[in-house]
Amino acid sequence: MADRKLFAGHAVRRLRRQAALTQAAMAEILTISPSYLNLVEKNQRPLSASLLVKLAESFDFDPRALAAGEPGGGEAAIRRRLADPLFADLEIDRNEIEEWLAGAPGGAEAFARAFDRMAAGGDTMTGAADPMAEVRREIERWRGHFADLDALAEALADELRLGAGDLYGAIAERLRVKHQLTIRVLPVEVMPDLLRRMDLHARQLQLSETLDPASRTFAAAFQLAQIEARGEIDALAKGAGFADRQAERLFRRHLAGYFAAAVMMPYARFLRACEATGYDAELLQRRFGAGFEQVAHRLTTLQRVGARGLPFFLVRIDRAGQASKRFSGASNAALAEAEGRCPLWRVHHAFDRPGTLTVQLVELEDASRWLTLARTVTPQQRRYGAVPAEFAVGIGVAAAHAGALAAARGIDLKGEATPIGLGCRACQRHGCPQRSAPPMGRALTINDRERGISAFSFGGD
Repeated sequence: MADRKLFAGHAVRRLRRQAALTQAAMAEILTISPSYLNLVEKNQRPLSASLLVKLAESFDFDPRALAAGEPGGGEAAIRRRLADPLFADLEIDRNEIEEWLAGAPGGAEAFARAFDRMAAGGDTMTGAADPMAEVRREIERWRGHFADLDALAEALADELRLGAGDLYGAIAERLRVKHQLTIRVLPVEVMPDLLRRMDLHARQLQLSETLDPASRTFAAAFQLAQIEARGEIDALAKGAGFADRQAERLFRRHLAGYFAAAVMMPYARFLRACEATGYDAELLQRRFGAGFEQVAHRLTTLQRVGARGLPFFLVRIDRAGQASKRFSGASNAALAEAEGRCPLWRVHHAFDRPGTLTVQLVELEDASRWLTLARTVTPQQRRYGAVPAEFAVGIGVAAAHAGALAAARGIDLKGEATPIGLGCRACQRHGCPQRSAPPMGRALTINDRERGISAFSFGGD
């Protein structure tokens, strides 16, 4: 993508400055002409594979830095931020954004961070911000994929398979023999408010009996991650450079969960199964002993260099439409980034048919088309006086990639799609009977002599 190319030029320019080299000196080391290096730094020539290898050999450059993120999340993400009414009078077009990313990617990233902090209710003067937003931004910077954790988890999963066919039993045995930890399943009366607890005094990992088999395996693998993947998790957490301690702890928890899921669904085997089954979530659940949400989340992480899966996004919402999980992975999906959601998107309808997969082809205002799948999930929980929790998990992939999905059989991916928006305040579509408010930056118009299909009309209709 173009914005990744822009980031590459910025990365090379920054690397040269860090090494205190002139363009001529660096070009000589890389055995290219200074003029060619100048074009690379100005994003007028691509960063070829051979040049990437030379950078890695000569400057200890980590190529994963290029995949770790694009300034501000890339051109589309910057455009969404600039759609805020605050900037409505500036009329910034796409060419200006491209020039900004090319000429000052650091400035674009700074703008994105400041805008996101204000949107999250953070204080830019004190540096206070929502730790969950900080963690999500770091996860998306890596496009949801952590190669070192995946490689370690895959090696461990292969080792565990050699010892036993039952993954939960193999993890329990490894915890007992190698780390002197036993697993004990306790009645809900003993752990009414907890699903998992590590009792260091008794050297016990205590699990609630309400956990289903997939959740027990995940909990055991999560404990193993905290012990055997500590070095990799430490490195990633320190590299994130969180100023807030809570954000770092949340990020560490995410990484431990990532490792646990990667042990349950090892990368190569899981990707092969995805491709063989058409990414059939139900079959993948049964084959890997995982829950629907675990499989759905794993689908957003399949971005290994040279062995990429389809670029899925994930959103988990409650009945009120509030999102408790959002992962865009490599999809760049506005549906995952948006704060609002459209009632015409059937992820909301999943609550009407619990446990049933809902499939829908949708089209956004920018003409992008997505095949989305949604299903309800019920977390493990206590039952004493608590209101049962229920969520809908929605995943999706661009329609251009969706032909490989089993769920797409019988659907004309170029045919009619449901037109949806990113929540009424962000949606410019008119004549929508579901509209609850006019879009931001558009003046509400009142006409006592007419009543349209929509309860609201606004300037520009």
